[in-house]
Amino acid sequence: MRVAPDHGAAGPPHESYVRLFLRFLRFGCLAWGGPVAQIALLRQELVEEERWISKDRFNRTLAVYQVLPGPEAHELCVYFGMVARGRIGGLLAGLGFMLPGFVLMFALSWFYVAFGINSPVFTALFTGVQAAVVALIVRAVHRIGTHALHDRWLFAIAVVAFAAQLAGVHFAFTLGAAGLAAFCLARRWYPPALVLGSALLVVAALAAFEVLGPNNSAASAADDSSAPERASLPTLLISGLRGGLLTFGGAYTAIPFLQNDAVAVGGWMSNAQFLDGIALSGILPAPLIIFSTFVGYLGGGPLGALAMTIGIFLPAFAFTLVGHDYLERMVENTALHSLLDGVTAGVVGLIAATTIELFRTAITSVPAALIFVLALVVLFRWKSSLATPAIVFAAGALGMLFF
Repeated sequence: MRVAPDHGAAGPPHESYVRLFLRFLRFGCLAWGGPVAQIALLRQELVEEERWISKDRFNRTLAVYQVLPGPEAHELCVYFGMVARGRIGGLLAGLGFMLPGFVLMFALSWFYVAFGINSPVFTALFTGVQAAVVALIVRAVHRIGTHALHDRWLFAIAVVAFAAQLAGVHFAFTLGAAGLAAFCLARRWYPPALVLGSALLVVAALAAFEVLGPNNSAASAADDSSAPERASLPTLLISGLRGGLLTFGGAYTAIPFLQNDAVAVGGWMSNAQFLDGIALSGILPAPLIIFSTFVGYLGGGPLGALAMTIGIFLPAFAFTLVGHDYLERMVENTALHSLLDGVTAGVVGLIAATTIELFRTAITSVPAALIFVLALVVLFRWKSSLATPAIVFAAGALGMLFF
């Protein structure tokens, strides 16, 4: 299948599959600075300079992917590959863009597991970096929440989801209730929305009672002192698929789902290790979601890393290669906008609650708190695409200085 270029655009050049793959492999090697910088890189070369599609079509396509789960920059690469050479082109473009980050993260995961970070230098470095990563997540919650919680009802949904996550309610129930509540509120169906919200609060209260009750005080599966478990390949694949399908608004929204599977339920890694994986992904030229490769490696070794990565990225490929045209029509259906808004608000609450858990793990001393505050101040004041890798490196240096 070849997607016809729109009017007012020159259209993509006719390139061989190999040349197309190498073009997007180069994009992958230059993918520093997070999704904003990655999308700007694609826009500059493919839209403004070579005019593969018009600016209007690019903006409309980007809007579709911003609503859908998955890393937008990667999905755009699949889309541009499909514009150029059909579905095979889309597959090659997506693989080319993700390959550099995957290879680097795979190598770092192997090094992390094989040699560990038990030396004083590595321990100090990662202690500083973990504090900065929590600041990155706090900034992401603020940034996503600013766009997603655009009225008081969505803010209330996020607060209820936050409480439910802290209480231990399963995120599938929370997100379903959040989406349906927003759908009802948008139509002024206040009684059903009130019932949904009340039901979620009741479930949260019951879950909190079970967690805090005398017979369950030691039942926390997220205890970092517990022995690591080994996850099966189907478990890792399914965990990745679930994370890929629920990654709304950027890679940070996958954090609560993967953290729940890997730390709270699966027990194959600790919160500290989970933070290390996010930190490593922040210094690589790749979508941040590539930290899933690290999570999979610690759960199941090399094959586990591959299974988790396939699961995370499979929806991003499928949305474009199978159903992009249908998705464009779906996104234009305003009846679904409120449902998606509610789910996104629920995800904001989940991330905020997960951040509390990760904060307790990373910020255990005055120097760590100082690194956290400094990183947060810089993140709010420095808007450059280089902010994330620069802060991670600087936090590591401060960690070695302090610890």
